Amino acid sequence: MKTNKKILGIISAIFLFGLFAFIPLEEKKIIVIDAGHGGHDLGKDLYGFEEKSITESLAKKIKQLNSNANVEIILIREGDTSMELKERVAIINNIKPDLAISLHVNSNLNMKANGVQAFIPSNETFRDKSKAIAEIITDKLAATGNLQKRNTTEAPFYILKNSNCPVMTLEIGFLSNENDRNYITSEKGQNEIADKILESLN
Repeated sequence: MKTNKKILGIISAIFLFGLFAFIPLEEKKIIVIDAGHGGHDLGKDLYGFEEKSITESLAKKIKQLNSNANVEIILIREGDTSMELKERVAIINNIKPDLAISLHVNSNLNMKANGVQAFIPSNETFRDKSKAIAEIITDKLAATGNLQKRNTTEAPFYILKNSNCPVMTLEIGFLSNENDRNYITSEKGQNEIADKILESLN
């Protein structure tokens, strides 16, 4: 009797092992974050704030705040260094990520212009997927009540035309607008932006 129970236990263990062995593990998403500008390229430079510093800070927060084991965040630029667009695209295409996000900050002579906007590639291969993710991200950022959502737009930017993956340029607010500026340069604002971007990737 004991022998039969032992055999039954072994058979059950083998069955369960076989069952779990064929359950596919959730595939890890690889997300590349490109902090726009850097080094001698300041980007927008208004009211004592430089775009290159804002994008670098936000990129680091996205990586630091990521707690999803199934999402890997890779930063193209982690220091204040100059990088050519060709170099950034080469890194993206070498990694072959599920998504690349190029972070930028907007500005306008009209100081009332405000909000978050995503630009996506026009090529059919990656346009639709890029737009779908861009809409999720901008919706979540707008839902905080701190950034107005602007229309997602196709654009001929180098990084959009030459990246072989879903990709977007994400303009996270206007340095020229006081409300946007206060939000995107604050610790609380950047943490919230990073959180909402990460939520969109889950």
